[in-house]
Amino acid sequence: MTETGSTSAGRPVMSGRQPALDGIRAVAALAVLLFHVSMEAGTALQPGFLGGLLSRGEIGVPIFFTLSGLLLYRPWAAALLTGDPEPAAGRYLWRRFFRIVPAYWLVVAVALLLWGGAHRGDVWTWAKMLFLVHIYDLDPWWFGLGPKGLGQMWSLAVEAAFYLTLPLMAAALRAFALRAGPGVAARAKRLLIGLAVFGALSYVYTIFEYFPEYRPWMNVWLPRSWTFFVPGMALAVLTVWARAEDGPARRLGAALAASWGTLWVIAGLAYAIAATPLTGPRFVGLGGIWTAFSEQLLYTVIAFCLVAPAALEPEGVTRVRRVIGGRMMSRLGEISYGVFLWQFVVIYLWYDFTGQQPWSGNLLVNLVAIGAITVGLSALTYRWVEEPARALIRFVPHRAGPGSPNATALRQKS
Repeated sequence: MTETGSTSAGRPVMSGRQPALDGIRAVAALAVLLFHVSMEAGTALQPGFLGGLLSRGEIGVPIFFTLSGLLLYRPWAAALLTGDPEPAAGRYLWRRFFRIVPAYWLVVAVALLLWGGAHRGDVWTWAKMLFLVHIYDLDPWWFGLGPKGLGQMWSLAVEAAFYLTLPLMAAALRAFALRAGPGVAARAKRLLIGLAVFGALSYVYTIFEYFPEYRPWMNVWLPRSWTFFVPGMALAVLTVWARAEDGPARRLGAALAASWGTLWVIAGLAYAIAATPLTGPRFVGLGGIWTAFSEQLLYTVIAFCLVAPAALEPEGVTRVRRVIGGRMMSRLGEISYGVFLWQFVVIYLWYDFTGQQPWSGNLLVNLVAIGAITVGLSALTYRWVEEPARALIRFVPHRAGPGSPNATALRQKS
């Protein structure tokens, strides 16, 4: 397979919007949507390889986690390796709040008002859902991962836990890396070693999920998913290191970016393996410890191989950007958060409107209709809720001195 995409400099992009990453985000959102629609239709539960492929569309969640690790940890990596100021925790959390909470609260209100039943007036239910702590309730009134219309929000609760603990993780990694001295390469290697430890702890945590007895609620807590956040954080380190100095990191980054076809083939093969019984039954959280390990490992490989070429793409127009970062995919990536939020509400309303029963088939028609409605709602939410909410971030004082990331980006362009 012929693969190109590096420039003579070979430095990965770190500033401005990256259309290729938007495209990856769109793929993840559409994978989760296909997964949920095919589960509701019952097609993903049918025996055979097609059912297995559809049942692993949940891979979109680990891809989202990897993207979060990449984009959110990159400023901390830049602070340590290139001398940029560390992100202010208050501003960072303020940005995260206005990025996810307003649109999420809207969907929670709609779902609970539609299907909350006797719990519509339950203050505790509203508090748990609004503040994303419902996954820590070990005896909830709902069946499954959340109230009707909100079952997918467990992964957003994991994201929120990652947001809150990332400054602590970054501080621990910084303390470990500083022991290596002032060299960029030495510090970057230390960061990668520390991240490998965090990734390994995810598997240690999984052991305690199953022993001495199975505790399914641990499946949706943050440590179980560190293995998915860590590849993105490692890519953040590699991108900063590759931009900071010419050497092995830049050559590795350029090689990974240029090998986008090979990496995506590896991701596809890993996905095909994950679609087999190796990763357990087709409902999340079922199976044993070995199927859990297999799922974690394969999903980690898939997420890394999909995200790495886009994360490490060099400046200029690349094949990765042409393949995955076109106008339509970039736009879908922009509104992908709304696609994630609205999909179950749309699925249940569509089934009520059409009088269909769950697991009654008709996947293609349902997917087209549900997909179109979800994308339309997501575009409206992006325009009228997400963008105005993000505008509120400007009211937090922010100093952009000569060592800030913005100034660094300008120096690199000059």
